[in-house]
Amino acid sequence: MTTDAAPHPQGSAPSQPDALVVSGVSHSFGEKRVLDTVSLTVPRGTFAVLLGPNGAGKSTLFSLITRLYDNVTGEIRILGNDVRRTPGAALQRLGVVFQSKTLDQDLSLQQNLLYHAALHGLGRPEAKRRAAEALDIVGLSDRAHEKVRNLSGGQSRRVEIARSLMHRPGCLLLDEPTVGLDIGSRESVINIVRGLVQRQGLGVLWATHLIDEIADTDLVIVLHKGKVLFSGQLPGFLAHTGAKSTREAFRIITGTTSTDEEAA
Repeated sequence: MTTDAAPHPQGSAPSQPDALVVSGVSHSFGEKRVLDTVSLTVPRGTFAVLLGPNGAGKSTLFSLITRLYDNVTGEIRILGNDVRRTPGAALQRLGVVFQSKTLDQDLSLQQNLLYHAALHGLGRPEAKRRAAEALDIVGLSDRAHEKVRNLSGGQSRRVEIARSLMHRPGCLLLDEPTVGLDIGSRESVINIVRGLVQRQGLGVLWATHLIDEIADTDLVIVLHKGKVLFSGQLPGFLAHTGAKSTREAFRIITGTTSTDEEAA
């Protein structure tokens, strides 16, 4: 693995724990190893893109971070909290948007958010206040009392982002959040999350196979066949591979010739 460590964002103290640290994590399904000694760090105030083709291990890594699977090797820390030793404290600081749709279609936007708030022990008055705030962030405050089934795919994704903010996490995980969305909806979702990084200093791990979702200022983490091949800023990625474009750099480092639609 090649690493070009990302600096801590301006204004954050070096002693503060990073949003997410994964150290030496492996995972297998039977005889098949899907993650091989994976290590990565997402500092606070950083938009990190976990770039890899389908089957690279991105969803498995997310399942380990969120404790859907148990990591039996290595260590995973969220804002300094170990997910195995102190799972409650760790997951309380984590917001998640999974690739699959998880909203209740027959509840309103507000009701979906209030249900999530109740799971985190928030009282109803505070939950309503936070729901209004979160829906305003994603531009859907005027539709709070509509049923989710009336929304477009992009709007539903924005509600899922709002829901992930209800318990005030310091780290966000988003697993292929723009799959199936049109170009306008993709841009809207990405811009909302980038805004959260800038305004709230969240650490974001954004998993995707779409190269055009990477910006010059992002931390780029390339995952291929269960291994981290590169972690660092985009200019370092291009310099390391000698490529002129991100797409070319990905193809060089992974040895693939696939298009975005097929793999990366």
